[in-house]
Amino acid sequence: MDCIISNGMELPLYNQSAENIGTVEVQNSVFGLAMNKDLLYQVITSMIANKRQVIAHAKHRGEVRGGGKKPWQQKGTGRARHGSIRSPIWKGGGVTHGPTKERNFKKVLNRKMVQQALRVALSAKAREQHILVVDSFILAQPKTKELVAILKNFSTVAKKLNSMLIVIPDGGENLYKSARNIPFLTTIEAKNLNPLSVSSSTVILMPQAALDTVQKLWGKN
Repeated sequence: MDCIISNGMELPLYNQSAENIGTVEVQNSVFGLAMNKDLLYQVITSMIANKRQVIAHAKHRGEVRGGGKKPWQQKGTGRARHGSIRSPIWKGGGVTHGPTKERNFKKVLNRKMVQQALRVALSAKAREQHILVVDSFILAQPKTKELVAILKNFSTVAKKLNSMLIVIPDGGENLYKSARNIPFLTTIEAKNLNPLSVSSSTVILMPQAALDTVQKLWGKN
Protein backbone atom coordinates (compact mmCIF):
# COMPACT_ATOMS: atom_id res chain seq x y z
CA MET A 1 0.00 0.00 0.00
CA ASP A 2 1.37 3.41 -0.98
CA CYS A 3 2.06 5.93 1.71
CA ILE A 4 2.37 9.71 1.65
CA ILE A 5 5.95 10.71 2.26
CA SER A 6 5.44 14.27 3.50
CA ASN A 7 2.85 16.41 5.24
CA GLY A 8 3.15 19.32 2.84
CA MET A 9 4.70 19.89 -0.56
CA GLU A 10 5.41 22.85 -2.79
CA LEU A 11 6.72 23.07 -6.33
CA PRO A 12 8.54 26.05 -7.85
CA LEU A 13 6.39 28.33 -10.00
CA TYR A 14 7.86 29.90 -13.14
CA ASN A 15 6.74 32.42 -15.70
CA GLN A 16 7.27 32.09 -19.46
CA SER A 17 10.75 33.58 -19.12
CA ALA A 18 11.70 30.69 -16.77
CA GLU A 19 11.98 33.11 -13.83
CA ASN A 20 11.08 31.69 -10.43
CA ILE A 21 8.17 33.79 -9.23
CA GLY A 22 7.26 31.77 -6.15
CA THR A 23 5.89 28.36 -5.25
CA VAL A 24 2.62 26.51 -5.71
CA GLU A 25 1.22 24.10 -3.16
CA VAL A 26 0.30 20.67 -4.48
CA GLN A 27 -1.60 17.76 -3.00
CA ASN A 28 0.41 15.01 -1.37
CA SER A 29 -2.15 12.50 -2.62
CA VAL A 30 -0.98 13.25 -6.19
CA PHE A 31 2.62 14.42 -5.88
CA GLY A 32 3.77 13.03 -2.53
CA LEU A 33 3.53 9.25 -2.81
CA ALA A 34 6.37 6.80 -2.31
CA MET A 35 7.70 4.86 -5.28
CA ASN A 36 5.91 1.62 -6.19
CA LYS A 37 7.97 0.01 -8.94
CA ASP A 38 5.85 -3.13 -9.15
CA LEU A 39 2.68 -1.15 -9.80
CA LEU A 40 4.35 1.12 -12.35
CA TYR A 41 5.88 -1.83 -14.20
CA GLN A 42 2.59 -3.71 -14.37
CA VAL A 43 0.58 -0.74 -15.61
CA ILE A 44 3.15 0.63 -18.09
CA THR A 45 3.91 -2.74 -19.70
CA SER A 46 0.17 -3.37 -20.04
CA MET A 47 -0.35 0.04 -21.67
CA ILE A 48 2.49 -0.64 -24.12
CA ALA A 49 0.93 -4.01 -24.97
CA ASN A 50 -2.46 -2.36 -25.54
CA LYS A 51 -0.88 0.10 -27.97
CA ARG A 52 0.74 -2.69 -29.98
CA GLN A 53 -0.53 -3.03 -33.53
CA VAL A 54 -0.67 -6.50 -35.03
CA ILE A 55 0.80 -6.02 -38.52
CA ALA A 56 2.71 -9.23 -39.31
CA HIS A 57 0.47 -11.77 -41.01
CA ALA A 58 1.58 -14.85 -42.91
CA LYS A 59 -0.95 -16.49 -45.24
CA HIS A 60 -1.74 -20.12 -44.61
CA ARG A 61 -2.56 -22.53 -47.42
CA GLY A 62 -6.22 -21.52 -47.45
CA GLU A 63 -5.37 -17.84 -48.07
CA VAL A 64 -2.73 -18.24 -50.79
CA ARG A 65 -3.94 -17.55 -54.30
CA GLY A 66 -4.34 -20.48 -56.72
CA GLY A 67 -3.83 -24.16 -56.15
CA GLY A 68 -7.39 -25.26 -56.76
CA LYS A 69 -6.44 -28.01 -59.14
CA LYS A 70 -4.66 -31.20 -58.13
CA PRO A 71 -1.20 -30.90 -59.77
CA TRP A 72 -1.25 -34.50 -61.07
CA GLN A 73 -3.18 -37.65 -60.59
CA GLN A 74 -2.91 -39.57 -57.36
CA LYS A 75 -1.36 -42.76 -58.78
CA GLY A 76 0.67 -43.90 -61.72
CA THR A 77 3.11 -41.01 -62.17
CA GLY A 78 5.80 -42.30 -59.83
CA ARG A 79 5.88 -38.97 -58.07
CA ALA A 80 4.79 -38.14 -54.55
CA ARG A 81 1.12 -37.55 -53.86
CA HIS A 82 0.04 -33.89 -53.82
CA GLY A 83 -3.33 -32.26 -53.59
CA SER A 84 -2.39 -28.60 -54.09
CA ILE A 85 0.58 -26.53 -55.19
CA ARG A 86 -0.21 -24.17 -52.29
CA SER A 87 0.79 -26.73 -49.70
CA PRO A 88 3.41 -25.38 -47.24
CA ILE A 89 6.05 -27.71 -48.70
CA TRP A 90 5.74 -26.07 -52.12
CA LYS A 91 7.49 -22.89 -53.17
CA GLY A 92 4.91 -20.11 -53.09
CA GLY A 93 2.68 -22.11 -50.81
CA GLY A 94 1.22 -21.21 -47.46
CA VAL A 95 3.23 -20.69 -44.29
CA THR A 96 3.04 -23.15 -41.43
CA HIS A 97 2.65 -21.68 -37.93
CA GLY A 98 3.40 -18.15 -39.14
CA PRO A 99 2.32 -14.95 -37.36
CA THR A 100 -1.30 -13.98 -37.92
CA LYS A 101 -3.28 -10.82 -37.43
CA GLU A 102 -5.67 -12.65 -35.13
CA ARG A 103 -3.16 -12.43 -32.27
CA ASN A 104 -4.38 -10.44 -29.28
CA PHE A 105 -1.93 -8.65 -26.98
CA LYS A 106 -4.55 -6.67 -25.07
CA LYS A 107 -4.42 -6.66 -21.29
CA VAL A 108 -7.21 -5.56 -19.00
CA LEU A 109 -6.22 -2.82 -16.58
CA ASN A 110 -8.00 -1.99 -13.38
CA ARG A 111 -9.00 1.68 -13.43
CA LYS A 112 -7.89 2.29 -9.85
CA MET A 113 -4.51 0.72 -10.57
CA VAL A 114 -3.96 3.07 -13.52
CA GLN A 115 -4.94 6.09 -11.44
CA GLN A 116 -2.65 5.10 -8.59
CA ALA A 117 0.20 4.42 -11.02
CA LEU A 118 -0.28 7.93 -12.43
CA ARG A 119 0.01 9.41 -8.95
CA VAL A 120 3.16 7.38 -8.28
CA ALA A 121 4.72 8.50 -11.59
CA LEU A 122 3.91 12.16 -10.92
CA SER A 123 5.32 11.87 -7.40
CA ALA A 124 8.57 10.44 -8.76
CA LYS A 125 8.91 13.31 -11.26
CA ALA A 126 8.16 15.84 -8.51
CA ARG A 127 10.89 14.40 -6.25
CA GLU A 128 13.37 14.55 -9.12
CA GLN A 129 12.34 18.19 -9.74
CA HIS A 130 11.37 17.34 -13.30
CA ILE A 131 7.94 18.97 -13.10
CA LEU A 132 8.05 22.64 -14.07
CA VAL A 133 4.87 24.52 -13.20
CA VAL A 134 4.30 27.63 -15.33
CA ASP A 135 1.87 30.32 -14.28
CA SER A 136 0.41 30.50 -17.82
CA PHE A 137 1.19 29.87 -21.46
CA ILE A 138 0.13 32.87 -23.52
CA LEU A 139 0.25 32.27 -27.26
CA ALA A 140 -1.87 34.69 -29.23
CA GLN A 141 -1.73 32.43 -32.28
CA PRO A 142 -0.20 29.08 -33.23
CA LYS A 143 3.48 29.88 -33.75
CA THR A 144 6.13 27.18 -33.37
CA LYS A 145 8.86 29.82 -33.35
CA GLU A 146 7.34 31.54 -30.31
CA LEU A 147 7.03 28.26 -28.41
CA VAL A 148 10.64 27.31 -29.21
CA ALA A 149 11.78 30.66 -27.81
CA ILE A 150 9.86 29.95 -24.58
CA LEU A 151 11.34 26.46 -24.30
CA LYS A 152 14.86 27.85 -24.70
CA ASN A 153 14.25 29.90 -21.57
CA PHE A 154 13.70 26.70 -19.61
CA SER A 155 16.92 25.09 -20.86
CA THR A 156 18.69 26.71 -17.90
CA VAL A 157 16.17 25.28 -15.43
CA ALA A 158 15.61 21.79 -16.82
CA LYS A 159 18.54 19.39 -16.82
CA LYS A 160 17.55 17.80 -20.14
CA LEU A 161 15.21 18.90 -22.87
CA ASN A 162 15.65 15.86 -25.09
CA SER A 163 12.21 14.55 -24.13
CA MET A 164 9.66 17.05 -22.87
CA LEU A 165 5.95 16.68 -22.20
CA ILE A 166 3.61 19.66 -22.08
CA VAL A 167 0.34 19.09 -20.26
CA ILE A 168 -2.24 21.20 -22.07
CA PRO A 169 -5.11 22.75 -20.11
CA ASP A 170 -8.60 23.23 -21.48
CA GLY A 171 -8.62 25.73 -24.30
CA GLY A 172 -4.94 25.26 -25.16
CA GLU A 173 -5.44 24.76 -28.89
CA ASN A 174 -2.77 27.32 -29.84
CA LEU A 175 -0.27 25.57 -27.60
CA TYR A 176 -1.09 22.20 -29.15
CA LYS A 177 -0.72 23.45 -32.72
CA SER A 178 2.53 25.26 -31.93
CA ALA A 179 4.12 22.09 -30.50
CA ARG A 180 3.33 19.70 -33.37
CA ASN A 181 6.56 20.28 -35.31
CA ILE A 182 9.01 20.17 -32.40
CA PRO A 183 10.67 16.73 -32.46
CA PHE A 184 11.61 16.41 -28.77
CA LEU A 185 8.24 17.67 -27.56
CA THR A 186 4.97 15.81 -27.01
CA THR A 187 1.70 17.20 -25.76
CA ILE A 188 -1.25 15.72 -23.94
CA GLU A 189 -4.44 17.16 -22.50
CA ALA A 190 -4.55 17.24 -18.73
CA LYS A 191 -7.61 14.99 -18.62
CA ASN A 192 -5.79 12.35 -20.73
CA LEU A 193 -2.60 12.24 -18.63
CA ASN A 194 -1.43 8.66 -18.03
CA PRO A 195 1.50 6.81 -16.39
CA LEU A 196 3.12 5.94 -19.73
CA SER A 197 3.27 9.54 -20.97
CA VAL A 198 4.64 10.75 -17.63
CA SER A 199 7.30 8.05 -17.32
CA SER A 200 8.38 8.38 -20.96
CA SER A 201 9.29 12.06 -20.61
CA THR A 202 12.35 13.58 -19.00
CA VAL A 203 10.76 16.93 -18.16
CA ILE A 204 7.08 17.80 -17.71
CA LEU A 205 5.99 21.36 -18.37
CA MET A 206 2.66 21.99 -16.70
CA PRO A 207 0.72 25.26 -16.82
CA GLN A 208 -1.00 26.06 -13.54
CA ALA A 209 -4.43 25.60 -15.13
CA ALA A 210 -3.44 22.07 -16.16
CA LEU A 211 -2.10 21.41 -12.65
CA ASP A 212 -5.47 22.38 -11.20
CA THR A 213 -7.20 19.94 -13.56
CA VAL A 214 -4.82 17.12 -12.63
CA GLN A 215 -5.36 17.64 -8.90
CA LYS A 216 -9.11 17.91 -9.37
CA LEU A 217 -9.30 14.64 -11.31
CA TRP A 218 -6.85 12.51 -9.33
CA GLY A 219 -6.52 14.21 -5.98
CA LYS A 220 -7.91 12.64 -2.84
CA ASN A 221 -9.82 15.09 -0.71
